[in-house]
Amino acid sequence: MFRLVADVGVDLGTATVLIYVVGKGIVLKEPSVVAIEQDTKRILAIGEEAWRMIGRTPGNIIAIRPLREGVIADYDVTQSMLRHFLSKVCGRGPLARPRIMICVPSGVTGVERRAVLQACAEAGASATFLIEEPLAAALGAGLDIAPPVANMVVDIGGGTTDIAVISLGGVVLSESIRVAGDKFDDAIMRFVRKEHNVLIGERTAEDVKIRVGAAMPGQRDESIEIRGRDLVGGLPKTIRVTSSETAAAMEESVTAICDRVKSILERTPPELAADLTDRGIVLTGGGSLLYGFDTYLSSETHVPVRVADDPVSCVARGTALAFDFLLNPAKKPPGFPMTT
Repeated sequence: MFRLVADVGVDLGTATVLIYVVGKGIVLKEPSVVAIEQDTKRILAIGEEAWRMIGRTPGNIIAIRPLREGVIADYDVTQSMLRHFLSKVCGRGPLARPRIMICVPSGVTGVERRAVLQACAEAGASATFLIEEPLAAALGAGLDIAPPVANMVVDIGGGTTDIAVISLGGVVLSESIRVAGDKFDDAIMRFVRKEHNVLIGERTAEDVKIRVGAAMPGQRDESIEIRGRDLVGGLPKTIRVTSSETAAAMEESVTAICDRVKSILERTPPELAADLTDRGIVLTGGGSLLYGFDTYLSSETHVPVRVADDPVSCVARGTALAFDFLLNPAKKPPGFPMTT
């Protein structure tokens, strides 16, 4: 049937929103940040423009993330942000009402699911379908999830890490923990404050993580100069941070993710566990790009680990690929769940 507006897959992430239009690919990738005037609650900027304001706004303007730890923290702002992004992709008007496939963390509650569905409906969706993040990540990573063999995905986003063992198109075991990229940034900010008496912002912390961060001390030998506010004198100060320091700062968060992966492996049925010794674990999400994390996880679990191609886009691609199961129900694996 002819459709005026294409089907759309949305990765509504804590740090970044990605939109994939079926037949076109990823057409939008912007930070999930909104700048608001405090007195009037008027939205001033959304996405990339709002991201540039973080830490640099006057007192009456705040730049916020309406999603926290993978779920909606501010419903009205999330709805406005989603409507803005959809209008950029699909246009405006009564005919611009796409069907949306949107991901949710595997551990969300019924209330959180309904909040996502309602936000999409009020943002202009004609129909909304939910898919769990690990399933979307597996599809986007190119894994064949239909056969009765194990695939294990660890999706490290901004707010949550989703871990799942998948077989026959369904989730056998899964866990979602609220430790991910944002916790890495917070850990670096706390470390710099404690060890150097310097206060830095989240943008600087993220830059440190990307440019010199490492999962374990000794994996990387680099350093970076950063600027912040001296907590003793109150004046701007420049310091140098090394890879070993960032690894020490993030150790608790990295270990927490690794421990949950091992917990899932310990509970995996033996036949599926045997599959994983050969097929390994696939890492997706922006957090999987932390230098050396795949090596560290493999050494701790004794299972091969690889990072998916273009891991940041895996979930968005997977949400769009799931539309194929709607259009061709015969292709849908037996255990594949989709809710509306």
